[in-house]
Amino acid sequence: MQVVLLKELEKLGPKKGVITQSVKDVVQSLVDDDLVSKDKIGTSVYFWSLPSCAGNQLRNVQRKLESDLQSSKKRYTELVDRCNELKKGREESDEREKALAELKAIELKHSKLKEEMVQYADNDPAAFEAMKEAIEVAHGAANRWTDNIFTLRQWCSNNFPEAKEQLEHMYKEIGITDDFDYVELSPPAIPLRAVGDEESNP
Repeated sequence: MQVVLLKELEKLGPKKGVITQSVKDVVQSLVDDDLVSKDKIGTSVYFWSLPSCAGNQLRNVQRKLESDLQSSKKRYTELVDRCNELKKGREESDEREKALAELKAIELKHSKLKEEMVQYADNDPAAFEAMKEAIEVAHGAANRWTDNIFTLRQWCSNNFPEAKEQLEHMYKEIGITDDFDYVELSPPAIPLRAVGDEESNP
């Protein structure tokens, strides 16, 4: 066993193909791998390595690799057994082909029913009521503005009677014609149809 200082190793490094600047990092890497030992004595740090240390380290690595190999083999066996278990009952047969065909038919029917539900969404009572309420709100707002326009026209006529022709011309330019009037709320042209009614009356 030879005990050396870092400075001595830095001198020996180039002879072994290691540049001086990398010697410290290489030595530290060997220390981290337990291939080289070091100890500080006074102000100096000494390094040494025993042949048995490297042998022990290699044997530890070998044992670790063998253990990992055994674990991998065990896991592989478990996966093969699991795969064989999953294959049971899934062998190709007339019954399996029939079951798969029935499953496909059910999936197609389910998809068709979903498409029909989208079509019937227009006849949904809740959606119809919400639309009806929105129409009533819009109708009320439109007639309030119509009432405001009539009030404004009356005010203009009372306060500017000499400008009657100019006012009438302005009204027509902005779309307030002689047939301008309150909006009438008409009943829906298409009555709400229930799903049951359509099914009973194809």
